[in-house]
Amino acid sequence: MELLKSLQEIRNPVLDIIFKIFTLFGEELVITAIICILFWCISKRSAYIIAFSFFLSGLVVQGLKITFRVDRPWIKDSSIVPVDGAVKTATSYSFPSGHTQSGTALFTSVAAILRKKWALVLSSVIIAGVMISRMYLGVHTPVDVLVSFIITFLLSALVSGYYEKIENADLKVKRIITTVMIVVCITLIVYDLVLMNMGLIEYENAGDCFKAAGAGLGFSLGWYLETKYVNFSPKACWWKQIIKLVIGIAVAFVLKSAPKLISDSSFLVDVTRYFVTVLWITFLYPLIIKKLWK
Repeated sequence: MELLKSLQEIRNPVLDIIFKIFTLFGEELVITAIICILFWCISKRSAYIIAFSFFLSGLVVQGLKITFRVDRPWIKDSSIVPVDGAVKTATSYSFPSGHTQSGTALFTSVAAILRKKWALVLSSVIIAGVMISRMYLGVHTPVDVLVSFIITFLLSALVSGYYEKIENADLKVKRIITTVMIVVCITLIVYDLVLMNMGLIEYENAGDCFKAAGAGLGFSLGWYLETKYVNFSPKACWWKQIIKLVIGIAVAFVLKSAPKLISDSSFLVDVTRYFVTVLWITFLYPLIIKKLWK
């Protein structure tokens, strides 16, 4: 807590803006948009590497959050005052950091894909910036960000190192990978529900775990179906790329947002909307694209 108090003392409007920008690199919206752009228009391989790193580490981090149930810094110590607006995106429990997980998954993968010194330096700076920003904004402790970084870095390095083997594996191996991921996601949903029914956790802190599990289900199934039945190419002329992005992102936004307008948040609503949205991104929309282009 002492580090957070020290950072709190040096706050000023300029640093507030700088670290709010850094923290954006750990936002769900940013990494989802990047995956969509890469997957639909540039490089499926790169998108899959980032997505595997993001969804796998997300499942681990969310599982740890609901297991340890560590309160946010301002709850543990009233002298910690978060920067205005920071609490809005500081959902669920504090340990480990979700923003650090997202930013590390994205930029560790980017550095591994590009294999350039400048990419490594830039990625390192951004990841460090995200980690510091979460502490500067007063929403995470050093332990939160460090543990999240270590877990995500190791998983992302593992995915990047072995993705070529995963990509070239036969369908039997891919079915096993998909089945394992689905089992993990379902287990996490059940675990989250059990904790809620026992009164150990409220939905306010359980929701992110349901979302991560739903997204993991959508990705694991979408990845398998796309590689087996679609295998579409993201290449197209510039105006088709723009059309693809506008329509694809618009539909993804509707799929993710519409269920909340119909019904209040519940585990079924959150699991379903994240499952369908990610399945749209990875399988349904690529299938439509391939059919239309053909």
